[in-house]
Amino acid sequence: MPLLQLNRTLASFATLLLFSLPALAANPLQVKTDKGKVEGAYTTDKQVIAFKGIPYAAPPVGDLRWQPPQPAAKWKGVRSAANFGSHCVQSGGYPDMVFHDPGPSEDCLTLNVWAPANAKPDSKLPVMVWIYGGGFTTGGTSENRQDGQFLAHRNTIIVSMNYRLGIFGFFVHPELTAESPHHASGNYGLMDQTAAVEWTKRNIAAFGGDPSNITIFGESAGSFAVSTLMASPQSRGLISKAIGESGGALYSAGLSYPSRESLEQRNVEFAQTAFGTSKLADLRKLSADDLVKAATAKTTPPPPRFGPDVDGYFLPESVPAIYAAGQQAHVPLLAGWNADEARGAVLFAKPPVTAESFTAQADKEFGDRAKDFLAVYPATTDAEALASAGDFASDRFIAFSTWRWIEAQILTGNAPVYRYFFTLGNPGDQNHKAALGAFHSDDIEYVFGTLDSRPGAVWRPEDRKLSDQMGQYWTNFARTGNPNGPGLPNWPTSTADDQYQVMHLNANPEAQPDTLRPRYLFLDSVWGKPKP
Repeated sequence: MPLLQLNRTLASFATLLLFSLPALAANPLQVKTDKGKVEGAYTTDKQVIAFKGIPYAAPPVGDLRWQPPQPAAKWKGVRSAANFGSHCVQSGGYPDMVFHDPGPSEDCLTLNVWAPANAKPDSKLPVMVWIYGGGFTTGGTSENRQDGQFLAHRNTIIVSMNYRLGIFGFFVHPELTAESPHHASGNYGLMDQTAAVEWTKRNIAAFGGDPSNITIFGESAGSFAVSTLMASPQSRGLISKAIGESGGALYSAGLSYPSRESLEQRNVEFAQTAFGTSKLADLRKLSADDLVKAATAKTTPPPPRFGPDVDGYFLPESVPAIYAAGQQAHVPLLAGWNADEARGAVLFAKPPVTAESFTAQADKEFGDRAKDFLAVYPATTDAEALASAGDFASDRFIAFSTWRWIEAQILTGNAPVYRYFFTLGNPGDQNHKAALGAFHSDDIEYVFGTLDSRPGAVWRPEDRKLSDQMGQYWTNFARTGNPNGPGLPNWPTSTADDQYQVMHLNANPEAQPDTLRPRYLFLDSVWGKPKP
């Protein structure tokens, strides 16, 4: 090649390389957050990028144990976000809770983001922030059934966070109250959730999400948390929509969560008995294992239950009082529960439930209201009594609290409410018998599109179909505040004007008038009043 032609070729190559550098430098797996760059990884089909284990707050250890979440430290360079962070230290667990992370740790305040691979900073995709359940004592984000990649296929950004649990997340103590500028203690786990939503609002645009369109959704304790975050002034302005699956923090007026004052002395006595000291400085030096052992000890009296409280700051009043005053977030709500939340406890009870035993239970618990109770939970035969006992167990456990939340939002909210009733019985699997029906937490895999994560299940065509429909309903709602869309059975709002329509989620989803309302009105007349 002549020297002149060679020089021209080299010059052309150099020019091409120069103009290609910005494209070469733009790594689609890297995103810049307010604390530093993170690098995620493609999911198997390359359609979604998963960013896991991103710190959204400082490790709550040492003097930060039992403190509101503090800002995470900045980092230099690129931080790998290919793996989940540790789940938070917890008390107990469930057979179907299988974590895929480094294990329990107090250093656990991390979150995960699943984003479509083609999302850009200006995509403004709807954002869904998941809050796991587990009674505020167990749970974590690394379970396969909560894998956000499949919902992200629906052009949505999915976020999930770990939050402090049990004694680490909800310890109330007078010294904590005294050192707080808000004169409050407890609710650190709820503050963690709020901090994760705040992180999302600050950073999600870089992942392709719309910070002005954030939907929080959760199941069981996660659903309780959704109803609570809607009530808290600390999360005001962060939430544009809310989804609750089986649970609401409105069990009885003024008593959905205990008051801070009622817990302070009780926890001091617990610490003194368990550790020989109740001084906060000493308690912060204890190992996590020692705290867990004490919190789960089989003692008489038993250890306190560590959960949310009305602390005067995160919750200035009880959740029911906040809703009654119309001071909750006025955002669209989609909520409901499963048909057989606690039926298993009744089906396998020894001795078995009979009409005689159920009627006797009604007399004992409801006294002169027993006749009214049996009118909505009939027991004229043993079979009918068994069915009513399952209904009542589920209502007592979680359905009534969810109904009361929905009812409060309908009565005092200024936004649409969509209610569902999940009734498709499960096919049976390694951990759940088919006789359990639509059991508590059964809906999670349907919503997330993770049916194949459930070990031992042989799924039917109707399961696949319903899972696809629920994924569409949930993401449609996150996008527009309305779950309806092309190809889906119509889901009307739930109001008094249309007989409180309920979407029955089963093999053939259909909206129907609420036929269970008399049952919940009765329970509300008994349980919904403040205790003397």
